[in-house]
Parts: sequence; structure tokens; C-alpha cells
Amino acid sequence: MFDPKDFRLDGKVALITGASYGIGFGIASAYAAAGATICFNDRSQDKLEAGLKSYAEAGIPAHGYICDVTDEEQVKAMVAKIEEEVGTIDILVNNAGMIKRIPMVEMSAADFRAVVDVDLNAPFIVSKAVIPGMIKKGHGKIINICSMMSELGRETVSAYAAAKGGLKMLTKNICSEYGEYNIQCNGIGPGYIATPQTAPLRERQADGSRHPFDQFIVAKTPAARWGTPEDLQGPAVFLASDASNFVNGHILYVDGGILAYIGKQPQ
Repeated sequence: MFDPKDFRLDGKVALITGASYGIGFGIASAYAAAGATICFNDRSQDKLEAGLKSYAEAGIPAHGYICDVTDEEQVKAMVAKIEEEVGTIDILVNNAGMIKRIPMVEMSAADFRAVVDVDLNAPFIVSKAVIPGMIKKGHGKIINICSMMSELGRETVSAYAAAKGGLKMLTKNICSEYGEYNIQCNGIGPGYIATPQTAPLRERQADGSRHPFDQFIVAKTPAARWGTPEDLQGPAVFLASDASNFVNGHILYVDGGILAYIGKQPQ
């Protein structure tokens, strides 16, 4: 029987990587509103303190940890500390990510590896660290922040697209290996989201017109707008909650319809 309480996260411990700001902060805020205890990390003390300040201003108790999620030993130490100070992690959101916009023939192998390290290797490392605790507890939710580039290519993002495509398949494989332990691993593929990082692409030009990239995105999106971090909150809560206990290995694209749309015919 349907129970609205299945969407609640009361008593759950959630780790959202790289959630000092932006999409991660938005997801963490929704989890807190649904009853979860929030843990997050950042690589630097300054960003960690800025994140803690943002959570405090939002009235959200949050536990912050300095950790480079590409470093397996640091991740193990962070997970052990969370388990000791807060409790076993029930929900993991692999949100930390990076992108380097460089044409492929101009991109160094080192830059390619750096993107793959953060966007693909890190989710593997953090998931690997939390899965044993989830198995022991008898349940767990892993949510990987994928991308439309898990499905599409675009100029200058070869490393990002390769990593996010790999993350899609890692999501499916975690489902395949650990579904029998009542662990659900799904992905969210955001469309173009209005965040401080994308603000320069949405600034009005001197003549009052839209930025060319802004025009491009709005024209390619059936919803005719950029998404917001709030647009991701409902899907993220659903995938973290008991309401999604039989949803596994799925990528939920929250993109305003871009992936369904071929675009308007030129006039």
C-alpha cells in the first residue's frame, strides 16, 4: 500500500561529495528537509568552511570533512570517521566533478586523466568504501551524478563525456553486483543547470540580447529554460528514499526534455 512516508529520509545518514555549493548543496538541502543527517566533503579548508557557513545560514546541521575523493586512503579514513562520529552511511551521492573544455587534439593525456580521475575513478573509490557498511546494515542507496554527456558527445568535452559515459555503466554494474544486498544504485543526469558556475553563459550581452550559448540551450530545451538546483531535489529524494526500492541501475535525466528533442527545423 502506498505510504507518503516512504519518501522520508528520517534517521538516514547521507554523504554528498563536493556539496559545499551548487547542485550538491541543493541535493543536501533537500535531504535535510526530508529528515536525513548531512555529511559532505571538500578538498580545501577554505571551501569546507564556506560550505559549513552556507549550511548554518540555511539552518541545516551538517558534518564537513576535508577529503580528496580521488585518494583511496583519504576516502577510507573519511568513511571510517563518518561511521564513528555520525553513523553508517545509508545514502551516497557521488556529486564531486570537474570539466576541462579543451579540443581533443589539444588536450594532454594528463588533463584527460585528471577529469576521468575525479568524474569516474572517485565515484568508484567512494562507492567501494561505503558498500561494505551498506551490506552489513542491509540496505543502501548510491546515486551517481551523471550527465547528458553520458549519452551525447559535444566539442571540447571528450574527457568529460568519456568519464560520464563510464559513470553510467559503473552505475549499472553496481546495481548488477550488489542489488541482491538491497543496495540500489541509480544515476541522475542533469540538463543545463543555472548555477554560479554557468552564470557567465547566461549574462545579457551589451545590446541586451541573450548570450549565444544561452540562446542555444533555451532553443534546444522543450521546457525553454535552464534548470535549477531545485529541479533536481525531488528526483534526488525519490532515489534516496524507500519509494525507489525496486528502481535499480536507472539513469534519470532531469533535462527539460533535451534528450527527447531533435530541435526545431531551421526557418
